[in-house]
Amino acid sequence: MAGDIRLIVQGDDFGMCHAVNVGTIQAFREGILTQASTMAACPWFTEAAALARESGIPLGVHQTLTCEWNFLRWRPLTNGASLVGDDGTFLRTVDAAQASITHDDSVRELSAQVAKFAAEGLSIDYLDVHMGQSAEESAYDEVSNAAGKPFIYGPVESQRFASIVTLSDREADGKKAWMLDHIAGLTPGVHLLVTHCAAAHPELAAMTSPGTYTYRWAEEYRLSDQEIVTDPEIRKAIEERGIELVSMRNAFTD
Repeated sequence: MAGDIRLIVQGDDFGMCHAVNVGTIQAFREGILTQASTMAACPWFTEAAALARESGIPLGVHQTLTCEWNFLRWRPLTNGASLVGDDGTFLRTVDAAQASITHDDSVRELSAQVAKFAAEGLSIDYLDVHMGQSAEESAYDEVSNAAGKPFIYGPVESQRFASIVTLSDREADGKKAWMLDHIAGLTPGVHLLVTHCAAAHPELAAMTSPGTYTYRWAEEYRLSDQEIVTDPEIRKAIEERGIELVSMRNAFTD
């Protein structure tokens, strides 16, 4: 490897809403973000696709079989009955999805999500999941094998990383100190840092009800992630340690 320590900084949920799209591209252009896990079944995917073509941001398929919000809801690209609740949108939790979704319905839906990238003229570098694995492991294996790209949270592929850590669900007032400590402690190898970036916009707080288990994920975690990923002191700390910022496109190349 050219660098002893390589760091992937991933932005999840690209395509979910306008604020996430704007924040993700800003974090890529002005900050340390190196790739975006992108949701083809979501209403703002078309804008995300246009921004990706313009910016060249490396993309992964954020395989989506759930929708956690009260007011922002999205539907499958396919018509599998086991994928949806009574309102015709995805189920709200991973547990509910696991109890309902059949292997065949999940493979058809996830394959359709992959195909939507190609329809937009976009290439992909990896696949991962939104919220957690909502289908059988074999479904993700089948889809990633057909796409010819790694499923990075699979039992084999995940072992290639020296660490996989999420920044988002940490208290905002301690997030920068945690990030600086994390950078200082990185060891040789490829590390994955998962973030959820977004630009400040009223739509974030409007996605779901206050007091719900996902409420802090709607706005609070995303705005504090945005601050960290675009903070010049964070970039300086990375540069001073000689850490190479990479994406799945080049993380495991010599």
